[in-house]
Amino acid sequence: MSKNNTEADVAFIQALAELLNSNELTELSVKREYGEDDSLEVRVVKQANIVTTQVAAPMMAAAPAAMPAVGGAPAAAPAAVEDPAQHPGAVTSPMVGTVYIAPEPGASPFVTVGATVTEGQTLLIIEAMKTMNHIPAPRAGTVKRVLVSDGTAVEYGAPLMIIE
Repeated sequence: MSKNNTEADVAFIQALAELLNSNELTELSVKREYGEDDSLEVRVVKQANIVTTQVAAPMMAAAPAAMPAVGGAPAAAPAAVEDPAQHPGAVTSPMVGTVYIAPEPGASPFVTVGATVTEGQTLLIIEAMKTMNHIPAPRAGTVKRVLVSDGTAVEYGAPLMIIE
């Protein structure tokens, strides 16, 4: 990232975060080339209503942690952000599609936080190509966190919920 472009880059990252929210996207990845050895790579990911940014620039003088976050506050160190996909009890999406947490609109959800589930029990539905795919619990346990909202798009490998 060029020293002269710092304010413009922060505004660009903020615009990406707004674009992510306004279009109900879960992830954006952009690379801006300023010159031969000067570029900005930004990946903005939305998970469970959290927007994180990752900035990588090969010829950058300042460390990425010195960049302001989307909200204007100093960015947290990457290790400080918990990644639900890395949790040992994470249930991840086996496909790309739209999540439905209930069997039909207005019905009660398949599972809620605190519910005890058995292996094979339907946790939610992912619609892909007009096909409703029931996602079963991979193991018995208690639902600790639901990481997706009804009607949101998910990608392959995205964390859906935590079962312990």
